[in-house]
Amino acid sequence: MRGIIGERFSVALFGESHGACVGCLVIGCPSGLGLDVEDIQSKVDLRKPFAKGIHTSRMEEDRVELLSGVFEGKTTGAPICLLVRNVDVDSGPYELFRRVPRPGHADYVARLKYGGFADHRGGGIFSGRMTLPMVMAGAVAEKLLRTTLGVETLAYSKEIGGISMGERSLDEIRELRYSNPVRCPDPLAARAMEEAVRRAAEEGDSLGGVVEAICLNVPPGLGEPLLSELDSDLARALFSIPAVKGVEVGLGFRSARMRGSECNDGLRFIGGDVTFSSNNLGGIIGGISNGMPLVLRVAFRPTPSIAKTQRSVDVVEKREVEVSVGGRHDPCVVPRAVPAVEAMISIVLADHALRAGAIPQVLERAKT
Repeated sequence: MRGIIGERFSVALFGESHGACVGCLVIGCPSGLGLDVEDIQSKVDLRKPFAKGIHTSRMEEDRVELLSGVFEGKTTGAPICLLVRNVDVDSGPYELFRRVPRPGHADYVARLKYGGFADHRGGGIFSGRMTLPMVMAGAVAEKLLRTTLGVETLAYSKEIGGISMGERSLDEIRELRYSNPVRCPDPLAARAMEEAVRRAAEEGDSLGGVVEAICLNVPPGLGEPLLSELDSDLARALFSIPAVKGVEVGLGFRSARMRGSECNDGLRFIGGDVTFSSNNLGGIIGGISNGMPLVLRVAFRPTPSIAKTQRSVDVVEKREVEVSVGGRHDPCVVPRAVPAVEAMISIVLADHALRAGAIPQVLERAKT
């Protein structure tokens, strides 16, 4: 099991959904970055549930502990260890799933891969709770990118249950994306999404959707072809988020239905600098950032834990059975996935910025 991503800015995750804690180890963050626990806590708080019928009833305090890598308010260059302790845990409903795998969950394949020794409680390492250490590590990466390069990543719910938001300006997205339980910057669409999620939950079902992210001020030249292109590393990171089933950059699948004359981004000069007349390719060409905003969309499947009766098997008694999944679950993971999408994008961008030399290994020299 290798829960690590990144080459120069590396992140390792640890813990399980119902274990003692979940956490991360950030390796390679430059020294001299101003960082405190509130930088991390503010991001963690964005993924916490706050609306009945929209989010899980599991209510963890999620207090971040910063154990290493920061001294007197500055990063030291040593690994940064962050963790959150699990408190509101109820593992009882999961005992059945030792022998009856939940449809759509990793129960069966985890049993095969780890010989039945994987922690099944709450889904273990396959739980959406593992987005919490992703968000913690991403908060470090985001602070590094913002401080050194002015990079800003804005993620939000673009679509839930087939309901899509309308066009919104960047200012509106900044202001409104966290103003409602579904994390959509279009108030009218947000109300319809919220009602759709509540209705699905009342019917014992769930919904999926799409998170869109826009990254501003990304410097050109990030990416390492071949086999470590910026978009391929972003895709790998985003597919690591539980429930992700699709990632597209720029126009993505729409470009497959276009002609080259429609899809290509024309080059032009503005004030002596090269820029592009459009951004159909989403800020990445040949696996390398081109200085335009990065635009990505991430597709999330419906939450597999649903109250509706589904078919499964009893792997001990070797017979087919029916199962209804109890416990505490989000009827739609999309709203709480928004900060996780931002986090994983930030981790990849920080890694590639360090690899490209756009961020130094020492940000400032101590005055003493």
